[in-house]
Amino acid sequence: MGSRETRLERLARENSPAVANYLRRRIYPLSAADLDDLVEEVLLVVWRRIDSVPPDAELAWMIGVARNVLNNARRRQSSRDSYVATLRPRGDDASAEDNVVADTAVREALEGLADADREVLLLHFWDGLDAAALANVLSITTNAAAVRLSRAQTRFRVQMSAQDAVES
Repeated sequence: MGSRETRLERLARENSPAVANYLRRRIYPLSAADLDDLVEEVLLVVWRRIDSVPPDAELAWMIGVARNVLNNARRRQSSRDSYVATLRPRGDDASAEDNVVADTAVREALEGLADADREVLLLHFWDGLDAAALANVLSITTNAAAVRLSRAQTRFRVQMSAQDAVES
C-alpha cells in the first residue's frame, strides 16, 4: 500500500471522530441520518487533496473541509426545500359520478364481447401483455395473438360506440 493510502487511513482513524463530533453539533437543519454521508464526503475530499493536507494542522484542515461540506449540504437542502415549496398539488380528479359512468360504460362494453375477446383485451390492457406474451398465454402464434387483439379492440370500439348512440 502506498504512502497516500496509509496517510488517508491514519487521518481517517485519528480524525474522523472529531470531524463527526464537529458535524453532529452543527448538523441542524439536516437530519442526524445525514451525518455518516457528510463524514464520508469529508474523507473523499481529503483523499482527493491528500497532498494539500498540512502535516502540522491535519485536524484543523479536515474541520475546515467539514465546514464547507456542511455548508454545501445545507445549500442543497435549502434549494430542495425551495423547489418542493413551488410544486403545486395536482388538479382535482374526476368526480365519483364520472368514474362510475366511465366504469359502467366500459364494463357494459366488455360484457357485450365474447369471452375470448374480453380475455385478450384484459390480458393486454390490464396485465400489460404484448402480442408475444399473449401468444404464450393462449398457446398460439404471435401473429395470431396480434390479429385476435386487433379484432377484439375493433369489436370493443363498436360496443362503446353503440352505447354512446343509445345514450345520446
